[in-house]
Amino acid sequence: MEIAFFIITALLTIGAAVAMVLSHNAVHSALWLVLNFFGVAVLYLLLNAPFLAMVQITVYAGAIMVLFLFVIMLLGSEQGQEEVNGLPWQTPVALVMGLLLVVMAGYALFFPGTPVPTTQTPNEIGAPDILARKLFSTYLLPFEITSVLLLVALIGAVVLTMKSREGDRV
Repeated sequence: MEIAFFIITALLTIGAAVAMVLSHNAVHSALWLVLNFFGVAVLYLLLNAPFLAMVQITVYAGAIMVLFLFVIMLLGSEQGQEEVNGLPWQTPVALVMGLLLVVMAGYALFFPGTPVPTTQTPNEIGAPDILARKLFSTYLLPFEITSVLLLVALIGAVVLTMKSREGDRV
C-alpha cells in the first residue's frame, strides 16, 4: 500500500515539474513549482520525516516562492503572455493533482507505516538537532553559497528592472 502511495505521489510530483517547465506563463510555472514542493513534502511524510516535510512547506513553498513571485512581478514577465484559449487541460489536471496530494498527505500523516530501514535510530531520521549539526558543519559552504546566490539574483532582478524602467522614461 505504501509503495502505491509513493508511486502516485512521485508521479504527481514529476508531473508538476514537467508542467512547470512546459508552462509559457511565468506565474503559472511558479504555481506548478509550489505544487511540486508540496509533492516533495508528501514524499518526506511518507519517509516518516515530518520535520523535513514542514520545513519543505515553510521554507520552499512559503518563503522561496514568495521571493520568486516577487521577482516575477517586479520584472513584469507575466505581462504579454496571455493566450486566447490558454491551456484547457491545465486547470482540471492541476485540481486533480492537488486533490491527490492532499489525500496522500492526509494518509501519510494519519496512518504512518513502517519506518524506513536505515542504520540510524528512528529518532534520528529528520531530527532537527541532527539536521542542524549537518547543515552548519558538513554542508555550511553550500548553504552559504545558496544564500548569497539568492541574494545576488534578487539584487540583479531589481537592477534589471530599474534599468528597463529608466529606458521607458526617456
